Amino acid sequence: MAGTFKFELVSPERVLLSVDAEQVVVPGSEGDFAVLAGHAPVISTLRPGVLDVTAAGGRRRLFVKSGFAEVDPERLTVLAQKAYDVDDMSPTVIADELKVAEAELASAADDQSRRMADTLVSELKRLSAKAA
Repeated sequence: MAGTFKFELVSPERVLLSVDAEQVVVPGSEGDFAVLAGHAPVISTLRPGVLDVTAAGGRRRLFVKSGFAEVDPERLTVLAQKAYDVDDMSPTVIADELKVAEAELASAADDQSRRMADTLVSELKRLSAKAA
């Protein structure tokens, strides 16, 4: 059996998830990366996307809008402004988030804000298609 590491998903208000994970695929700003036990230390910003968590209890998919990931050999901590369990995202929630994201895209003041908003819109449209 593969080794495990402590995975915590934290929002400004509380710890959203704390499990011993076997693998977590993280939507890093430079591309997705997989974290396994013993991973080299890394700090990365996140882009909008899905955290894919594999643990003893099964698999969970969590949508994050933005944040940071901090990795060391024994732990992965993701600090996210907001996160949703993909299985719990109703078409209404996705549609509401998409409206906000499209407004953010329309009012983006610089290239980086525009890229992040565009990625968010694309990811939400992808989730919307799967939820329909």
